[in-house]
Amino acid sequence: MSIARILIIAGSDSGGGAGIQADIKTVTMLGGHAMTAITALTAQNTLGVTGVMPVPADFVLTQIDAVVSDIGVDAVKIGMIGSAEVVNAVADRLAALENIPIVFDPVMVATSGSLLADEATIAAFGRLMDIATVVTPNLPELAVLGGSAEALAARHGCAVLAKGGHGEGADLTDRLVIADGGSTEWTSERIETRHTHGTGCTLASAIATGLGQGLKLSEAVEKAREFVRASLLAAPGLGNGHGPMGQGLVR
Repeated sequence: MSIARILIIAGSDSGGGAGIQADIKTVTMLGGHAMTAITALTAQNTLGVTGVMPVPADFVLTQIDAVVSDIGVDAVKIGMIGSAEVVNAVADRLAALENIPIVFDPVMVATSGSLLADEATIAAFGRLMDIATVVTPNLPELAVLGGSAEALAARHGCAVLAKGGHGEGADLTDRLVIADGGSTEWTSERIETRHTHGTGCTLASAIATGLGQGLKLSEAVEKAREFVRASLLAAPGLGNGHGPMGQGLVR
């Protein structure tokens, strides 16, 4: 049986709400095979992050090489990246992969507000955007990276999905801009819930799964948005803060 092989390069969330844990649940529920290269261990729950232990760049590459050399990869999702050194090492390694879609979620701050990337790491994100198929910043991240989706897409030659969840109003709009300036928008009614931990991770992993399964980018984004919304509605209500979504409960 053919199955899309999705390599996830991201940090581990001990609370299971975001990061590698959310990624694995998402890829699995959407019919893909999830593989991982863990960039950092975090101690966190629904209230915040209490500790971060980075994984050395050499071992991140060892994990990537182990997967690529044996199982193979149909798409890559990049999330929390850990350090500028890891950014550069991963960018060099992934640049050698040909015709493999790459989804980069430029994680800077956790849902709880905890910082997950320092200034040097954020400054190095350009290396990953240069090789990405699509970058998925939320509105605050977009402001830090360049101010507009059009500018970012033109500068790095990638598509940019500007996520509207941090905007105001009863509706939110996600806007996909491709490098030549074309764009597609999706507007949906906002789901009012505090259980939003892992929305960005889930969306990016769902897009990567769709691309690995052969969907066009706009189709992958549309399917991913539907999965995120279903996961928000299925959230089990765990924890006293920003609880995890219900990816595993989506049918």
